[in-house]
Amino acid sequence: MDISRILITAGEPAGIGPEIMVKMAQHSCADQLIICASPSLLTAAAKKLQLPLELSEFTPDTRLESHRTGHLWIIPCELDATEVNPGQLNVAHAAYVLDTLKIAHEHAISGQVDAILTGPVHKGIINESGLSFSGHTEFFAEQSQSEKVVMMLATEGLRVALATTHLSLREVPDAITPELLTQIITILVEELKSKFSIQHPRVLVCGLNPHAGENGHLGTEEIRVIEPTLETLRQNLNADIIGPLPADTAFQPNKLAEVDTVLAMYHDQGLPTLKYKGFGKAVNVTLGLPYIRTSVDHGTGLDIADKGIADIGSMQYALQFTQDLIQRHKQSHGSL
Repeated sequence: MDISRILITAGEPAGIGPEIMVKMAQHSCADQLIICASPSLLTAAAKKLQLPLELSEFTPDTRLESHRTGHLWIIPCELDATEVNPGQLNVAHAAYVLDTLKIAHEHAISGQVDAILTGPVHKGIINESGLSFSGHTEFFAEQSQSEKVVMMLATEGLRVALATTHLSLREVPDAITPELLTQIITILVEELKSKFSIQHPRVLVCGLNPHAGENGHLGTEEIRVIEPTLETLRQNLNADIIGPLPADTAFQPNKLAEVDTVLAMYHDQGLPTLKYKGFGKAVNVTLGLPYIRTSVDHGTGLDIADKGIADIGSMQYALQFTQDLIQRHKQSHGSL
């Protein structure tokens, strides 16, 4: 039986991450689940939920086995002495959150695990602590020294990748350059082939401006930058590169049926549609890393922390998606 190892980070300690980890432990899984978190945090969550939880420390010598319900392999990452109050952010916990991500990266880059699946973190409180953090995507890119990575969110029937991620809207036009688009689309095409087993990817590219610039009357980025770059890429990549098309009509069902992914120029151009279509059943994938990294599509849930009502649907969907990616990658490459 081909068993994979998936490392899950629990995310913000004051949020719903610990509760989700405990609830996930109660369900069957063919692969081995390894959690990077504070053991005391998970034990407290299990006690609150009145659910069984056995923790065993994971080491490089740990035997490979399928998940056992009520049990989790754990890579301990201790919080400091500061008490965790559910629903209340604390700058003292920021270093712990980043430590879990660093540990996850180290295990993935060394090949000890087959993929990383991240729980939700709170960017604001990490930055308020004095530690710079713009998001998981950028963090893992820096840790792995990847020159460029691509954020993609996926749900049933729709994949949306982003040319720019966590930038202010004012910064986006200057960031859209031929060099950036070439890097992003090249990674996107290569990863659709490698991780998704799509031999001839079809990519629909959105314009930056309303009506894709309306022939230069509503902005010139399409004429000056996007269209010439796409034309060059069509000649160099084994893929169908479509566009730039107006973003307000790009997500029509008849267009989506003919493509494998949509490339949006900025965060809120592409993700509202995807989250409307699949919130709770969507997954975030970082393309361009030397390993598989996925994430849930929701936030830290501070308003419902410690209430026992957190829904694990997004984590379950992300886990299944991660398992599929691992298997496709193994089939294409023999092993990760």
